[in-house]
Amino acid sequence: MYACIYAPGNLPLLVECARSFSPLVEENPPDSVVFDARGLEALHGPPAALASEIERRVGVPANIAIAPNVCAAMHAARGLRGVTVVEPGKEAALLAPLPLNLLGGSAQTAELLHLWGLKTFGDFAKLPPLGVAARLGEEGVELQRLACGQGYRRLHPMEEAVAFQAEMELEHPVESLEPLAFVLGRLLSEVCASLNSRSMSANEIRLRLILENAAPHEVTLRLPVPMVDQKAFLRMLQLELNGRPPSAPVLKALLEAVPARPRRTQHGLFVPASPEPEKLELTVSRVRHLVGEGRVGTPEIEDSHRPDSFHMRPFAPAAASMKAEPSGAEARLCLRRFRPPKYAQVLLMNEQPVRVMSPVASGRVVVAKGPWRTSGEWWKDDAWNRDEWDVTLQSGGMYRVFQELGSWRWFLEGSYD
Repeated sequence: MYACIYAPGNLPLLVECARSFSPLVEENPPDSVVFDARGLEALHGPPAALASEIERRVGVPANIAIAPNVCAAMHAARGLRGVTVVEPGKEAALLAPLPLNLLGGSAQTAELLHLWGLKTFGDFAKLPPLGVAARLGEEGVELQRLACGQGYRRLHPMEEAVAFQAEMELEHPVESLEPLAFVLGRLLSEVCASLNSRSMSANEIRLRLILENAAPHEVTLRLPVPMVDQKAFLRMLQLELNGRPPSAPVLKALLEAVPARPRRTQHGLFVPASPEPEKLELTVSRVRHLVGEGRVGTPEIEDSHRPDSFHMRPFAPAAASMKAEPSGAEARLCLRRFRPPKYAQVLLMNEQPVRVMSPVASGRVVVAKGPWRTSGEWWKDDAWNRDEWDVTLQSGGMYRVFQELGSWRWFLEGSYD
């Protein structure tokens, strides 16, 4: 069963009244609302008693209709005065006196129905369905179903944007981080309780501190996986504030969490145990506080031909894989790069390296392959242009050396495993 309330000019009041009965409320501007009334019999009795209770709570003169489907309830409320209860199977008889203009539809269809001399729902419902389909097409078939009270569309409930945030204005400015932690703990408690009440987690925490005679101080925590751990959030915020403290006393604190669906993990019996994401993220935050921003995370290769081109992205634990490595995998050499490359002196003979001298490795070259020229991004200040060689020294070590064209300096880039 669905209930519709119709009262021109009182839409906010109608929405408030409908929400007191059901969370599934559809707003139809500018004058009506429809809500799901299924299951309310246990609280308010039969449909007639429910309609009387709606009339009592709405507080303004309104038309109220209860019907088996959404469309029938809307048409009855807009066309029939007072309280109307449409029983299942009697929709067509009850809606028959209503004027056709309540059906809606295109202007061409409305004009054609008028030329046919049809004035009410009942007149339209009596026409043969095949003839209506042949002359009015799909729109005519749909309108005739509505005229018979056979609407089948689903309710489209209103979705309100829920903000998971809390704020606190301090009586006295807070200068140190220790008392500020108590304020953050209280704000996090409110936000996490709100997230838990809706079975949600957070993948981002935003903190905004209003300072005394200074620009606001903002901190953003981007989490690798959705979580809702108040203690972990507080510790991570403390680490961020210790590394980058506010420049002035704090007057007001605002905290916001970006909601996300909670993660669901299926553990395997034969998969090695991994640390909990909350504890791992807290450890990563501590390491980041020690070594600096942008130096902790997962390396990701950039879309570029520049040698050793990569950037660090936030670490996100991947799901464990139970796939075994192929037994016949082809063995490949691995280049272990020196960062930064080591300066070297290279002796050439017939334009080929014959001796390498560097702090890492030195010796006579027994095998040299190359050169391979690589260059790019000539339009930038940090363009590269160099010749690369792979060499094997007499000691048995294999290395990659390269010469920068322009400066003509040599470097030892890495060793092969």
